[in-house]
Amino acid sequence: MKEPSYKERQEEAISRAREIIAKLSAEKGRPLYANITTFGCQMNARDSEKLRGILREVGYVDTENEDAADIVIYNTCTVRENADMHVYGRLGHMNGVKKKNPDLIMGLCGCMMQEPHVVEKIRKSYPFVNLVFGTHNLADFPELLLRVLSDKKRVIAIEEKTTTLPEDMPVKRKYSFKSGVNIMYGCNNFCTYCIVPYVRGREMSRRAGDIISECERLAADGVVEVMLLGQNVNSYGKGIDDFISFPDLLRRVCQVEGIERVRFMTSHPKDLSDDLIEAIAENPKVMRHLHLPVQSGSTEVLRRMNRHYDRDQYLALVRKIRERIPVISLTTDIIVGFPGETDEQFEDTLSLVREVGYDSAFTFIYSKRTGTPAAKYPDQVPDDVAHARFDRLLAAVKEGADKACARFEGQVMDVLVEEENKQPGLMTGRISQNIVVHLPGNKSMIGKILPVRMKECKGFYYMGEPV
Repeated sequence: MKEPSYKERQEEAISRAREIIAKLSAEKGRPLYANITTFGCQMNARDSEKLRGILREVGYVDTENEDAADIVIYNTCTVRENADMHVYGRLGHMNGVKKKNPDLIMGLCGCMMQEPHVVEKIRKSYPFVNLVFGTHNLADFPELLLRVLSDKKRVIAIEEKTTTLPEDMPVKRKYSFKSGVNIMYGCNNFCTYCIVPYVRGREMSRRAGDIISECERLAADGVVEVMLLGQNVNSYGKGIDDFISFPDLLRRVCQVEGIERVRFMTSHPKDLSDDLIEAIAENPKVMRHLHLPVQSGSTEVLRRMNRHYDRDQYLALVRKIRERIPVISLTTDIIVGFPGETDEQFEDTLSLVREVGYDSAFTFIYSKRTGTPAAKYPDQVPDDVAHARFDRLLAAVKEGADKACARFEGQVMDVLVEEENKQPGLMTGRISQNIVVHLPGNKSMIGKILPVRMKECKGFYYMGEPV
């Protein structure tokens, strides 16, 4: 007898889980509710949409109230220590919830679960957690969920690597009009401070035809904006038979009818080619925003970080991008307090921030990650020094961002309206440069691309007026 395929096994698991959920729902006389909390990056957010899609397929109904849910899943991040601490803090609360509702299924997944010491801590200190699975087990979620529902025993599934990409999974998107699209998984860069290659695995690219087909399905479902996702999209295509470069993939996505906006992240500076700059410049569908993590303005710190570029190379790349695409918005990631960082090296970072003039920056104090080379480096920077530098960096970023964002004041820009603002009568959207705009309006505007006058810059966002 022929063994069922991987997809057939997952479909069978969904079907059987649906029967169990229907029975439990009938016994309780109400729907069963599911809550997923996502920590971390856009990759995690997209993974959560897949988990949410499977939970919907088996019969769960979404709820934002985790205390009232019948299944709660934390999709975790482990890039920095405070992300770990946040999860442990939330688990402390859920322990109390579980005591009041013993039938609650508590699940943990994501990058944090790929670290053996974390899994051991969960195993010993959090016995109420029912399900633990890692980044390489995402596609196995239907079978894992079925095991928890049918066996009523704890399930822990952590693989060190996988050759099965989590594709063709049910998805429940947060937004009807925009969507992330994974183009690759994993990372081969091994920056000395970063845990991602260890928890996400090595790079695996999806076939271009599968990516285009997904974009076509999304367009048919009303999506007007896609974000192409990967840890380093610039290295897309390696190791697949139908190789095309990332710039050519970008061009093909732009040809999909119905897709009006294309974004992508993240770009590693060492791999950003002239062809990618040209692909952005020649395609008006590609949004004028580039996230280009620099991490440090010091060549010596960049060498110790294993970033494969120096300060001058990064600045030359910025100049080249702005010469070809003058209206582009540049954002970045910066780490302060990297082991051995001197006052002079930190000043190099400040001067680079002032020279580039970023529209915004994600700024972080270095967080030691067990298993990375930098965790063993000598000369760890004292906390008080790192925090003082961090405050100075924030001020420098804000000064540059205020000037950069204000350049559109008075202009009419296209805004994709995304959601209602918390302030009554206001809607919130984004221009091509990924800058947030608040404007008067109502729910009927959501998902539409509208011309809006940028009336007043408020630093990191605008107040606008539809025209």
